[in-house]
Amino acid sequence: MALEAKNRTVIACIGDEDTITGMLLAGIGQVTDEPGKEKNFQTCTNDTTSDELQQYFESMINRDDLAILLINQHLAEKIRYEIDNYVSPFPAILEIPSKDHPYDPEKDSVLRRVRRLFGDS
Repeated sequence: MALEAKNRTVIACIGDEDTITGMLLAGIGQVTDEPGKEKNFQTCTNDTTSDELQQYFESMINRDDLAILLINQHLAEKIRYEIDNYVSPFPAILEIPSKDHPYDPEKDSVLRRVRRLFGDS
């Protein structure tokens, strides 16, 4: 596992246009010619279907270079089943707010797991 973690150096993001723009301005953008790793970000709109989101999510979690996957919480809600059932340590899935959708800690799967771990419901 330590070797696996050593090679994971990339942060990825699935989000709305404003979130992706901010992340790219912050410097997380990566575009390569390597098949399956062309880019580490995906812009979604209100027209993005749950099936498309699931495909984006699966393509990101199957990469061997990602350490963290950031996803807007309102998009994570569309694929909540996949997010909640994801148990691999890499990439770590972190739900983040967007400009138009505030963060709701009650929906965050990581916080729910931590609460269960400490006996809070």
